[in-house]
Amino acid sequence: MPQSDAVRGTNIILLGPPGAGKGTQAGKLVADRGMVQLSTGDILRAAVKAGTEVGRMADEIMKAGKLFPDELMAEILGEHLDGIPLEKGIIFDGYPRTAVQAGLLDGLLGSRGRTLDHVIELVVDEEALVDRITGRFTCANCGEGYHDRYKLPAKDGICDRCGGTEFKRRPDDNAETVRTRMAEYRAKTAPILPIYAARGLVSDVDGMASMEAVEAAIADVLDRP
Repeated sequence: MPQSDAVRGTNIILLGPPGAGKGTQAGKLVADRGMVQLSTGDILRAAVKAGTEVGRMADEIMKAGKLFPDELMAEILGEHLDGIPLEKGIIFDGYPRTAVQAGLLDGLLGSRGRTLDHVIELVVDEEALVDRITGRFTCANCGEGYHDRYKLPAKDGICDRCGGTEFKRRPDDNAETVRTRMAEYRAKTAPILPIYAARGLVSDVDGMASMEAVEAAIADVLDRP
């Protein structure tokens, strides 16, 4: 029997292109609100690494360059949902991406006494995002993040955190790759946003604001009565 609304966690879809800060904000929600982040990519990679039956199947499908069957992915998600207490809110990351998957998610949640409460999109300016991503680099020793324009080490060439002197940049942090990612993101989110907008579930948050401002804006959405 479904539990009362009072003990149900808030379930959301968090959308945003690479570099929008989605991972950072999801991590905040996990840490501050005890939510559970479900990434279909992470789930499949873990299954492949563990060598489970589903993992072997997923590995074969991906190596063949085929799309993972919607029904099978829904079944895997359902198994993960069964292991999460109802009072724990869930962040869906990378799912759904199509109208069919959106319908399957509704069924998965409804059969478990859950509902989808919010779809939050971190909206970004493409040119500003290119600037944000292409300028970032990290300490090769401790992973501390820096940026050519917004966050340079206090002492040139020396990491603030560990004193390291070696830094690195991701090879795919270039303007062409960023624009390709943006186009892919728009193509993947375009089919589902109208579905959820028609249900009054979509909220836009300025992904170009400061990390703290984005966090506060998301909290405002989640705390609405």
